[in-house]
Amino acid sequence: MKLLPQAQCLALYAARQRQQTSEFREQYRKRAGIEGTLSQGVRRSEMRRSRYIGLARTHLQHLLTAAALNLVRAVAWLIQTPRAKTRPSRFVALLTAG
Repeated sequence: MKLLPQAQCLALYAARQRQQTSEFREQYRKRAGIEGTLSQGVRRSEMRRSRYIGLARTHLQHLLTAAALNLVRAVAWLIQTPRAKTRPSRFVALLTAG
């Protein structure tokens, strides 16, 4: 067990209280949406590496990837595909399986 210095402890308490506000939750919702979009781009379009050399071609790849993700999301919305639930961690899955 470790005790934090008073300044760090007070900062931690303030941060935890700020997380309970509606403003923080709204800001975090936006961030979660952006993180989900990036994750989808990495999984579907291999966005970690560019297929091309040069800024112009890489920019074109990014634009086409964004358009493809928008198309995939629009089609999913039109056919009313339910959103996937967040997957539990392996540890949580192990605890619930037993």
